[in-house]
Amino acid sequence: MRRFKSIAQAQRFLAVHGQVQNLFRVGRNHLKAVHHRLLRDRAFADWKEVTCTR
Repeated sequence: MRRFKSIAQAQRFLAVHGQVQNLFRVGRNHLKAVHHRLLRDRAFADWKEVTCTR
């Protein structure tokens, strides 16, 4: 894990990390590859929309 310059910086990162991680984490072992790729692509599309990137 990367080193943070301060506790406040680490807390800011970790506060958002849990919420963003849930967007991309999918129970891979319960899905077929096609469905996993579809969900992953949708998650990335949502992420791009939220962050206003292309």
